[in-house]
Amino acid sequence: MQEKSSSEPQGSHAGAISIAPYRYALCVEYSGAAYRGWQIQKEGGVSSIQEEVEKALSKIANTQISVICAGRTDAGVNATYQIIHFESPVQRNDRAWILGTNSHLPDDIAIQWAKEVPDTFHARFSATERRYRYLIYCNPVKPAILPKGVTWTYKTLDIQKMQAAAEHLVGEHDFTSYRAVACQAHSPVRTVKQLDIYRSGNLIVLDVRANAFLHHMIRNFAGVLMTIGCGEAEPIWAKEVLDAKDRRQGGVTAPPFGLYFVDARYPEEFELPKSQLGPFFLA
Repeated sequence: MQEKSSSEPQGSHAGAISIAPYRYALCVEYSGAAYRGWQIQKEGGVSSIQEEVEKALSKIANTQISVICAGRTDAGVNATYQIIHFESPVQRNDRAWILGTNSHLPDDIAIQWAKEVPDTFHARFSATERRYRYLIYCNPVKPAILPKGVTWTYKTLDIQKMQAAAEHLVGEHDFTSYRAVACQAHSPVRTVKQLDIYRSGNLIVLDVRANAFLHHMIRNFAGVLMTIGCGEAEPIWAKEVLDAKDRRQGGVTAPPFGLYFVDARYPEEFELPKSQLGPFFLA
């Protein structure tokens, strides 16, 4: 393994070697049920996915590693294609970053692939769009398998009404009514490129693509659409909530458990492996 290096100009530090770090992109899959979200928490003793990933990578690099992700996820939220990048003063092959790191990770977090990338790559700022899926399990009886991998409802949902409502949310809008009160984004304006709703067995899937998302945005979409789907409101209510620009008009925020970060798009120049979407059990 070789290290990048460059000789400094002649002078008081003549002959000194400056180490230029290597930059890597990795894909992380995780179940968020046991964690307080992606981001490291200030309170001690609170587990986060970022903390677990950084600890494992640091063992492989033999130095402290800090990572940046494509999109921070909340407590209980899952991912099949969370993209991160980090810099390392040492070079490791893909096998080491994948299998080596996985050997130090808990069973509910796994590195799927690794790739050395140029310095111009940034997991957050290079992403052109992000994609989530929200899974609703409709059944009279609650599930015992994957209870934290889906959001369960005993109610019957009309996906035609839900899709009619979803059409009002596609496009560029001020999504103030659909973001958390504590959302720290500077602007509530986002562009939703797709919001499709379909059924897979007992699962109803909300498939959403956008340039970026606001805090709780998809869970608030789900709360409104489920209310419409069970007949408690008409499809036009989704637009009325949007136009109100008032979170208090938006109804209940749906649980986090059925939410999966499934894709992040980047320019072709970076040649990242494509997402297989997911989760893997979804037909």
